[in-house]
Amino acid sequence: MKASSYLLFSEEYFMNEALKEALKAFEKDEVPVGAVVVCQNRIIARAHNLTETLNDVTAHAEMQAFTAASDHLGGKYLNECTLYVTLEPCVMCAGASFWTRIGKIVYAAKDEKRGYSLIHQPLLHPKTAVTDGILEAECRQLLKSFFAKKRNK
Repeated sequence: MKASSYLLFSEEYFMNEALKEALKAFEKDEVPVGAVVVCQNRIIARAHNLTETLNDVTAHAEMQAFTAASDHLGGKYLNECTLYVTLEPCVMCAGASFWTRIGKIVYAAKDEKRGYSLIHQPLLHPKTAVTDGILEAECRQLLKSFFAKKRNK
């Protein structure tokens, strides 16, 4: 392989990387949501929920990933990037994605209770593309396991 060529990874590959982050959250007794930000086919940020660890309701995986990606790029706009996240972003994270101008959001499982799509107003930047359902079963099962464990305590 020439030094100038590189592998193109699939959406499933990047969602698996987000799922690895969700597993880290699960191990910390955080709601198991993970995220990665990809730019030019490279992961530039990895994050998972830290709301319990940081005692901060805004420490969602997406928020942590946006901050890390912006820091990596040296600017606040992520229009050339894709966010992969294991659960549909909430209204707060959708709003933050608007301000980052993220190019694309790919999420696994819909959030039937708090997902941004429940709001019948556009919350994402008009140029943001959205794909859902990538590794949905795996990500949903992790969330179900987490909440079942919580109920059994």
